[in-house]
Amino acid sequence: MATRIPEDVIESVRGSVNIADVVGQYVQLKKSGKNLFGLCPFHEEKTPSFSVNEEKQIFHCFSCGRGGNVFKFLMELNNISFPEAVIQVADDANITIADEYKQTDSSPVNSEFGQLIGLYEDAAKLYHHVLMNTQVGEAALDYLHKRGLDDETIATFDIGFAPGEGLLKPFFEERHVDYQLLRSSGLFIENQDGQLRDRFSNRVMFTIRNASGKVIAFSGRLLHKDPDAPKYLNSPETKIFHKSDTLFNFDLARKEIRKADSVILFEGFMDVIAAYSAGVKNGIASMGTSLTSDQIGILQRITSTLYVSYDGDDAGQNATHRALSLISDQSNMNLGVVQMPEGLDPDEYLRKYDAEHFRAVYEGAKETPVGFALRYLARGRNLDNPSDQLTYLTEVLKIVAGVQSPVEQDLYLNQLADRFGVEKGSLKQQLAEVRQTRAATVVPGEQQTPVDTPTPVKQLVREPDHLDRIERAERLLLHRMLTDQSVWLHVTANQDFNFVHDQYQTLFLMAQGFKQTHAELQIAAFLDYVNDDELQRTLIEITEQPSVTRDDMDDVNDCMHLIMNQAPIEELIRQKNLAMIEAKRLNNHDLQNQLTLELVNLYKQKQAMKNA
Repeated sequence: MATRIPEDVIESVRGSVNIADVVGQYVQLKKSGKNLFGLCPFHEEKTPSFSVNEEKQIFHCFSCGRGGNVFKFLMELNNISFPEAVIQVADDANITIADEYKQTDSSPVNSEFGQLIGLYEDAAKLYHHVLMNTQVGEAALDYLHKRGLDDETIATFDIGFAPGEGLLKPFFEERHVDYQLLRSSGLFIENQDGQLRDRFSNRVMFTIRNASGKVIAFSGRLLHKDPDAPKYLNSPETKIFHKSDTLFNFDLARKEIRKADSVILFEGFMDVIAAYSAGVKNGIASMGTSLTSDQIGILQRITSTLYVSYDGDDAGQNATHRALSLISDQSNMNLGVVQMPEGLDPDEYLRKYDAEHFRAVYEGAKETPVGFALRYLARGRNLDNPSDQLTYLTEVLKIVAGVQSPVEQDLYLNQLADRFGVEKGSLKQQLAEVRQTRAATVVPGEQQTPVDTPTPVKQLVREPDHLDRIERAERLLLHRMLTDQSVWLHVTANQDFNFVHDQYQTLFLMAQGFKQTHAELQIAAFLDYVNDDELQRTLIEITEQPSVTRDDMDDVNDCMHLIMNQAPIEELIRQKNLAMIEAKRLNNHDLQNQLTLELVNLYKQKQAMKNA
């Protein structure tokens, strides 16, 4: 069992990384004021409200309220424990963590999520072993080698083989894995008698991993044709696998996507793997025929550009057209198309030529969405026939009319004039008529409106509307105390001081405890000390309030006066008003008269304090 990670090790890991570098692997961040902003990875949005504060080393979403330090970010994003987050940050930053602090394969994992991950990790290792080291896997290994994959690539993608005979069931039964866990794993098919059998049989196994690189599913390809079985068989949805928000190879491609500031969407797993082996490592594939809104959101958060690179056949071209339409409707990404020469799919092109030629295509042969549309609309038409020419030009000009850039529009008109031998002036005249008679058609993938820019920090940072004067004073004072040591000393010098509301008093007491063992209160470190989600959220909200730059203590004294003197009176007024409601319900006139006198006196005291 792993040993608890010491606090000094945790602080060393946290202090060795910049939260912006870690978050930036998942979110495309842009500077706005003092902070960095991007699209929140925890909910869908089109205007960035997710903030990273490098000075405090914390993140905070002003829309959904999530916030914390670098460890909390990974815990929330990847559904992992605190120790796992510390180890992941350390591994990504090449910081050595002693093995005694790492959870071993034999260590117990309490959550069902963790147990399912463990099953899939073990299954992937077993499938890979069968492929690489057994006689029964030789045919599958030969197949992969013929497809151009070497052993290093096979290992990188954890490709394996599921033989015909049941393999996983006896393997897990021997390890006394709980039957109900096996049932819910998706690795087995259950018959009417409750008996389990392996879901995958005689299939090359492609491993599906989440963004953290953990195995969560498989896609099995038949090794030999079987008319009664699907060519590809995917894992069903489970507690750890949802195909709508999973992207094949995203764990390996993420850093390359950020580096290139672009992602390439391939049609199949083999295309992604072939591209990776050729040095094009920013490729991913969806888990179905088209991208989902969740998958589009994941990609939009880390890059501004997406290229579609589907097969060159009719099905692939139709899929490209649908993908461009879908993505342009749901994102602000700049889109393009990379078309393999000779109508080949990427995997076929690499096998026919070599890695150098393959990379050259992706470095240069990029097509705009309008360029693709011009080519796509020409399919199935006889463009030597005047009737087809006129129909084609009419449809194409509707698309060109949607292009906002005059230069780009002029380029397409030149191409059309040269191709069909017509006067450019005639095309411009007809184009003007199209724009007058109807709203410009939005071209799939063509940017029509400016990309949303981060809202200025001053517009985003605000206190909740429901707070009263006392609570606003408490939040302001706690903010000053946590960010200014002189204010902390000034307030704590008054031994009678306490906050009114429990959450602020709790944070105050926890800060006192933290300061006894730490020379400096750093918010990122204090967040680990505050081991409660709601308190952490409150702390983030308070520390992200606009900074107060006054050097004097007048505002601090005002807050203390309000909390220590007016707050008790306001609480008494609240209690008396509640009692008045009850007295009226009981029709007790004597009590109503008494409470009225008491309330008058309390309001006089409150007014006197305001005037003091």
